[in-house]
Amino acid sequence: MAELFAATGDSVAHITQQGDSWNAKLTLKNSGAQCLALAPYHPGTLYTGSYGKGVWKSSDSGQTWQDMKLPQKDVFSVAVSPVDGTVYAGCEPSMLFRSADGGQSWHELTALRSIPSAPTWSFPPRPWTSHVRWIAPNPHDAALLIVGIELGGLMYSDDGGQTWADHRHNAQRDVHALAWHPAVPGRAYEAGGGGTAWSHDSGQTWQRIDAGRDRHYTWGLAVDPNDPDCWFISACPGPGYAHNPRGNAQAYIYRWRGNGPWQALDGGLPQPLKSFPYALVSAPAQLYAGLNDGRIYVSHDLGDSWQSLTLTGDPLPSILALGYVE
Repeated sequence: MAELFAATGDSVAHITQQGDSWNAKLTLKNSGAQCLALAPYHPGTLYTGSYGKGVWKSSDSGQTWQDMKLPQKDVFSVAVSPVDGTVYAGCEPSMLFRSADGGQSWHELTALRSIPSAPTWSFPPRPWTSHVRWIAPNPHDAALLIVGIELGGLMYSDDGGQTWADHRHNAQRDVHALAWHPAVPGRAYEAGGGGTAWSHDSGQTWQRIDAGRDRHYTWGLAVDPNDPDCWFISACPGPGYAHNPRGNAQAYIYRWRGNGPWQALDGGLPQPLKSFPYALVSAPAQLYAGLNDGRIYVSHDLGDSWQSLTLTGDPLPSILALGYVE
């Protein structure tokens, strides 16, 4: 039976499929949960990062949680290496930590803060600081790591974060999401505040890829696990549209397939969407979209048609991140 996990900005939701409906149960309430990561090969184990309360771990699908005592409290990104299980946490101010023992101990990868461009990093709503918005460990090589700074750039390491190459040319500097293709080595993808980009050489060089869209503030990102040339993003006209919960996001979900261009996916979606789709997650023959107002849509045909999930149980205040378990 399929399961979803969602970070709501305040709690973590465990959402289980029950026939034609899905039941949501909120856990870790009042935590400020911003992001989450599932541990490959360890069913039921997940990590969440919170704004104000560090990193938390559950080994029983969110029923109970343990504070992992990260030295920094404001966490905007977590990731688990599919190769060796290393856990990463990205913070505000921009600091990156790693754990080789499931979060029991942490080591800061201090070289990230020594990148030449670091003094210029600045997050517009809090211009005195910045944060590590996304961490993407490569699924084929444990030493390969790309990291996105909001706002500062896309950084590259081929030695597990001991040293770093500064912002990659042609990648977006306002990084919101990063991904690797799970089956094709070398393919990497980015959604950022100015548009989208991808890499065919393991993140060393990037190509911007924006044809077909009139909206360039992109955020949600998912890739088709069966096709490295098929991927999905969410986009709206700008940050004021995206982050105003009472506004009108004017957002679309787009698909790039083959040689493109980007195509708006209208089948079954009330696009343009009034609420921003912060989270996209893909699985074989499935694509989920989580919206800022707590709604979830699913597509079983690569975005050609969509259905709204019927949710029971605890109401979801918002969805900032999604994880999927079969």
